[in-house]
Amino acid sequence: MVDKNLMDNSEEKKSLNFIEQIIEEDLKSGKHKNIITRFPPEPNGYLHIGHAKSIILNFGLGEKYKGKTNLRFDDTNPTKEDVEYVDSIKEDVEWLGYKWENQALFSSDYFNQLYEWAVKLIKDGFAYIDDQSGEEISATRGTPTKPGIESPFRNRSIEENLDLFLKMKKGEFKDGEKVLRAKIDMSSPNMHMRDPVMYRIKHANHHRTGNRWCIYPMYDFTHGQSDYIEGITHSICTLEFENHRPLYDWFLDHIYEDGKTRPRQIEFARLNLNYTVMSKRKLLQLVEDKLVSGWDDPRMPTISGLRRRGYTPEALKIFAEKVGIAKRENIIDVGLLEYSIKEHLNKIAQRVMTVIDPLKVTITNYPEGKDEMLPAINNPEDETMGSREVPFSKILYIEKEDFKEVANRKFFRLKLGGEVRLRYAYFITCNEVVKDENGEIIELLCTYDPLSKGGKSPDGRKVKGTLHWVSAKHAIDIDVKQYDRLFSDESPDSHKDKDFKEFINPDSLNIVENCKAEPFLKNAKIGNKFQFERKGYFTLDKDSEKNKLVFNRTVSLRDSWKRRN
Repeated sequence: MVDKNLMDNSEEKKSLNFIEQIIEEDLKSGKHKNIITRFPPEPNGYLHIGHAKSIILNFGLGEKYKGKTNLRFDDTNPTKEDVEYVDSIKEDVEWLGYKWENQALFSSDYFNQLYEWAVKLIKDGFAYIDDQSGEEISATRGTPTKPGIESPFRNRSIEENLDLFLKMKKGEFKDGEKVLRAKIDMSSPNMHMRDPVMYRIKHANHHRTGNRWCIYPMYDFTHGQSDYIEGITHSICTLEFENHRPLYDWFLDHIYEDGKTRPRQIEFARLNLNYTVMSKRKLLQLVEDKLVSGWDDPRMPTISGLRRRGYTPEALKIFAEKVGIAKRENIIDVGLLEYSIKEHLNKIAQRVMTVIDPLKVTITNYPEGKDEMLPAINNPEDETMGSREVPFSKILYIEKEDFKEVANRKFFRLKLGGEVRLRYAYFITCNEVVKDENGEIIELLCTYDPLSKGGKSPDGRKVKGTLHWVSAKHAIDIDVKQYDRLFSDESPDSHKDKDFKEFINPDSLNIVENCKAEPFLKNAKIGNKFQFERKGYFTLDKDSEKNKLVFNRTVSLRDSWKRRN
């Protein structure tokens, strides 16, 4: 039973989304004693962030109401499914922090029962074998305002339909030669109710059942029945399945037995992000056309891509909570996703100093050969993370963009004749610039104030600029992959006259080699997350080698979404 305090708390009621309201009403009325939800992916591609929202919703409801959540693979199309996808989906669900009830389930586990129910519908006069081709069936289905045309094979006898269906099962017909259709209503205003196909012939090897079957049920004749078999109480789908619900219920009407749990399909708005495509078919195109490095390319909206880029499960849950559960479709600003990861990484990421575009700085009055270790805070948001020591020496690197030979009053970084604070170190003043034969500045000659150790003013003078830096003598070289949005258009797949791939951002990946980093990063492990001070959040990539670390930029420090909202 649900906690009575939860039921009676009006403040809590106000915060419930419409799905939670339905569940609580069902618990309060006694319709269900226990809640069972499910996450039913098709193993024909890698999951994306839209699936992450569904995972968080379904498993979250199971946790909130102390129920169960099944992981069930709707594996009814053997030509597009693969064990690789099954394994990746399991990994994604577990990475998000969820565990499904018992072992993972598969619709293919129910093929025998689905076949028996199909036979029952034939015997009851609600299904028939159609010899028409897929094109002919499509052409006679009609339009939303025009009734369809009944198949010339619609009124075959029950005996003939049973015989033909058995022969289909035995493999006596070729692919596409015959299908099993439900006999409903060819004039229904709902196109899904116009004698939908229930079974088609596919002589293909299935990743679990091998060659045992050559007929496979369609999604609509699998989904609701699988829910029914598993005792699912609330079958939560995205809005694209709203028009499928009458068919979902029609099939259940013909197999339901009194006393058993009957699932209820509930639809919510799917997640739509700008500057992104969410279609698995289109994501597959990006992979197959080698426009990205793979399903886990950090520019991809796949869960594996987000994980590799440096996103955390907690950040995706923060994002899902901010988006909420809606009944209407809308477009979510991808900046909200970026804001969510920054919100989490700000709390947990180790701070380090790195220089992406190095400019040499020589401190002329610093003693030759002297090194010293200076204390640095690991994360000001979490005192328990403690501190580390960073090496300081005569020659340093700073960012080129942090120096201007001539600058106005609003430039608070280093300029000729100006003074800045080096974070955790000293005040320095630039006295001279060294240029190459092309007039490019290649070195700054500076002096330091030895009394300003720790970046503290010895005499109360104010220094507005604070720069990060790396000791040249102790620096390690790293490569940095700077990612931008994969698409330059806000809605790349909405242009009917253009291919979505035309909008790929040519600057979505910029690799910067031989950046300089403090030696603390030597011991970083794949997946470790850091804030490169003043530059952004970065994650050590799996492409790293022993002698060269590679970091993915998870997100920059600039917060465009929060600024706009």
